[in-house]
Amino acid sequence: MSSEEPLVVEAVYLYEKENATDHHTINYELVHLDPPTPVLRRGQAFNVALRFNRDYVDEIDIVRLLFSFGPNPNVLRGTRGVNTVTNRDTYLTDLEAWGVRMIGVNGVDLSVEVRSPIDSPVGVWQLNVETTTLGRRAAPNTYSYERDIYLLFNPWVKDDLVFMEDEQLLDEYVLNDVGKIWVGPWGSSRGREWVFGQFDACVLPACQLLLERSGIKAISRGDPIKMCRAISRIVNSNDDQGVITGRWDGEYGDGTAPAAWTGSVPILEQFLESGESVKYGQCWVFAGAVTTVCRALGIPSRVISNLVSAHDANASLSVDRYYDKDNEELEYDPNNLEGEDSIWNYHVWNDVWMARPDLPKGYGGWQAIDATPQEPSEGVYQCGPASVEAIKQGAVGYNFDVTFMVASVNADLMRWKEDPDSELGYSKIDCNKYHIGRMILTKAPWIFDPNGDRDREDITSLYKAREGTEAERLTLFRAVRSTEVAKRFYSLPSPGKEDVEFDLEDLERVNIGQPFAVTVHMKNKSDQPRTVQAILSAGSVYYTGVKANLVKRAAGDFTLQPHASEQLRLTVTEDDYLDKLVEYCIMKLYCIATVKETRQTWADEDDFQVLKPNIVVKIDGDLVVGKPSTISLSFTNPLRRILTECKFNYAGPGLMKNKTLAFRNVEPEEHVYVEHQLVPQKSGPQKIIATFTSTQLLDITGSASIDVLDEDE
Repeated sequence: MSSEEPLVVEAVYLYEKENATDHHTINYELVHLDPPTPVLRRGQAFNVALRFNRDYVDEIDIVRLLFSFGPNPNVLRGTRGVNTVTNRDTYLTDLEAWGVRMIGVNGVDLSVEVRSPIDSPVGVWQLNVETTTLGRRAAPNTYSYERDIYLLFNPWVKDDLVFMEDEQLLDEYVLNDVGKIWVGPWGSSRGREWVFGQFDACVLPACQLLLERSGIKAISRGDPIKMCRAISRIVNSNDDQGVITGRWDGEYGDGTAPAAWTGSVPILEQFLESGESVKYGQCWVFAGAVTTVCRALGIPSRVISNLVSAHDANASLSVDRYYDKDNEELEYDPNNLEGEDSIWNYHVWNDVWMARPDLPKGYGGWQAIDATPQEPSEGVYQCGPASVEAIKQGAVGYNFDVTFMVASVNADLMRWKEDPDSELGYSKIDCNKYHIGRMILTKAPWIFDPNGDRDREDITSLYKAREGTEAERLTLFRAVRSTEVAKRFYSLPSPGKEDVEFDLEDLERVNIGQPFAVTVHMKNKSDQPRTVQAILSAGSVYYTGVKANLVKRAAGDFTLQPHASEQLRLTVTEDDYLDKLVEYCIMKLYCIATVKETRQTWADEDDFQVLKPNIVVKIDGDLVVGKPSTISLSFTNPLRRILTECKFNYAGPGLMKNKTLAFRNVEPEEHVYVEHQLVPQKSGPQKIIATFTSTQLLDITGSASIDVLDEDE
């Protein structure tokens, strides 16, 4: 054969495992499949070898590598890279272009090192190899590498916008595939275990599908700001074919109850296989899926839980409750008929880490994004990235959705009572500065406490100055000054002289099936008797603050003698409330009182959760790779009623895929015990996470940390 004929490529080797080790991508299952899929990080060198049909001759052979991305690859747009291999050491110093350099030639084998640009679009790339000879006019030979090449964000490299200086934190915020999400109201919130599972073989293909659906252009996929905004939009299915359908009314018969999921993988798998939105999710399910997607793509991410979260529907930076002249709460907001302010017992969103070149210095770092569809931003259900520092400073002019987030963590709760003498028709009776954003939590790095709370990190101070401090008020007023509607609400006078003190006792822990009481302490600080007209009530609520069922209510007038103290009490028994609980067993205690002589009006509320048992997860003996073991799950039904449509779900990355176990009806107060066989796939520390659901009782969870031994240990 004449050496003038162009080379024919016989094989291309992408050293999937060796490159993955250097690129922190060795955990991706795609790298270990047969055949393997390369998973690489941008801006970092990787090795490629080419095998030809004859020896490579440096003087005459021309070999080009062509990398392309998306439907219409274009060099100027950064979606195409073309490089000729030469043996001169001209490795490009330009970080924004593709670089290729020859490492060695050995007869028919050529080794090269390639580096992608630091701002490459993230997702699936294609590789073609062109070969020709010097001076030849005919079209070159082309070889197409048949597998996808995944290119991800690279938080380990300082020129990437998602770079995180403290490399140890990346073990948690990019590489940790099991975490916790704090759910439940202030006072009884708990860390709910969640399998992120970002390395599962279905996750990167699912990310590819959801990014296609989001409509984000190929050219924008290297920009973490645009990518995170798109992710916040497409994980919910409100205005597109997104990943998860939200539902909050307790009716989940045609899907999976939000409380039953153990993690994101079965959700993304179902989305990928069916192409349809998965039923059903609530805020922590959206946030769990967002963490999986962000970590899979290489964006540092964590889940944020805000205990007592405001949804401010009219940008007044306040949450407003209205009462008629008899102290009965109105079912609508007379000043905002389109939407109603609400207070969620807790709300969960995400922080993502990135530089913000579009904002002034100091606003990079953690950014809040929220995939739970609460209200449109720029016409679409999306939220963020909002700089956490901008939220803390009340800098509502900066992109994106900072006003909405300031209200979520720091709105004042204002109460208004019908008042014919006021120009608004209502006068302000109470303004609670402490109710909203009681505590903002995330999982602490590197710790996992299976059934406790030692892995909880309080990050309230990142989102706002300490409540009641001058700095916190100044931040809120800075935001108020920049928001037209808010100025009107905050400029109204606060209530006048008050000489009766009221205090609603907070309830800490009530186990399901136990009685409890609503107690209000009253003290008359004046020299005159005071007549108090009071309403006390207890009701069940959804965690979004939507009322479900009134459980018990009492109203009456009392005379308080001068300087006397009294207490009002409403006792609630198990029979009063058991039939009226809704899915997460949250109760709202509520009291409003008016002093007839001075028209002083006071109101307060307290939310607490009726607590349910945990699932005890146990393993018999040592767990060894490849050998069957028995896992048992058990708990006691706390109710004096039969549980129907019972299901256990459990999962553990590296131990087993998500398993669903249909279970018979459970008798009243019965001890439930179930066993299952599993065969561990890989050694080292692992976690198992379990949930139990039934028609009558939901949201029972449990977890265990275990060690799996190698066969030869």
